[in-house]
Amino acid sequence: MDKRVSRLRRAIPTRRKIAQLRVHRLTVFRSNQHIYANIISPEGDRVLVSASTVEPEVRQQLSGQTGRGGNVSAASVVGKRVAEKAKAAGIELVAFDRSGFRYHGRVKALADAAREAGLKF
Repeated sequence: MDKRVSRLRRAIPTRRKIAQLRVHRLTVFRSNQHIYANIISPEGDRVLVSASTVEPEVRQQLSGQTGRGGNVSAASVVGKRVAEKAKAAGIELVAFDRSGFRYHGRVKALADAAREAGLKF
């Protein structure tokens, strides 16, 4: 079993529980260079809001920093941005889906920034 399969296997119980709750799901994906956050509808068929470090506005904010998209400060910018977009779309309550990643570092920074910006989960 490779790392990706193991991570996705760890994500299954969380996704099942969120599907039972029938709430919006804030998913996180991180690569070595970037971090992505999406809010998916309760049915799981549409991405309602998204933010990532590949967006031009986020890249401008991170232009003076080293590492740009693969660090904790970039993750907190993305978390704040996804929360602002969600509030504008009328979404306040979400379930956090860490996609099998451990809750520390960039994933934790994104979640904390989204909470501070007004999302509840």
